[in-house]
Amino acid sequence: MTPDLLIDRPRVAITAPMVLAVPKGRILSECAPLLHAAGIVPDPDYSDEDSRKLRFSTNHSSLDVVRVRSFDVATFVAFGGAQLGICGSDVLMEFDYPEIYAPLDLGIGACRISVAEPRATVGMDDPGTWSRVRVATKYPNIARRHYAARGVHVDVVHLNGAMELAPGLGLTRQIVDLVATGSTLRANGLVETEVITQVSSRLIVNRTALKTRPEVVGAWIERFRVAMASL
Repeated sequence: MTPDLLIDRPRVAITAPMVLAVPKGRILSECAPLLHAAGIVPDPDYSDEDSRKLRFSTNHSSLDVVRVRSFDVATFVAFGGAQLGICGSDVLMEFDYPEIYAPLDLGIGACRISVAEPRATVGMDDPGTWSRVRVATKYPNIARRHYAARGVHVDVVHLNGAMELAPGLGLTRQIVDLVATGSTLRANGLVETEVITQVSSRLIVNRTALKTRPEVVGAWIERFRVAMASL
């Protein structure tokens, strides 16, 4: 565990309920059949994305669910705020927390991280000759690793949304973004030029929780494993 994560960490009673962090948005609905198969029934407000509640009890007194932004799931689990989480592999790649163990690929949330640029600029020059490129992305670490492997220095413009606007407004040459159907790219005159990696959602656990409460955490991992097999 890194020293930074030992600073001011709140102490959680070992008898406190386990906390499962789940992402808001598209994956929330994709999680529903999996949670049902795992026998987890959150409070009714859980599925109402307009609800201002963030923490929900379940039919298991030993498990609560928290609903957070997709990029925050890994942080909650790494820092011990949640012991379990459902998290995209893109987030795990971006943050690379050593405190997280990802035992199961849940087979939901399938998409990809891709490089895209305006259709009009594709083929104008050979990317193999580039020494530098400016890219808009919410994945700065993934982008830097990708271009560094090709010997290209990347100037990252960090955006949290509307990446597709950046090339057309002259902000960047390319973007690195999450792509599901590609319809948003096409609607904005962009095309995928390279797939960096395929993405799916994983069950993640906090390594310290796994060591200190192995029976409880292990039981939840097995419950999700069985649930996956039943779907």
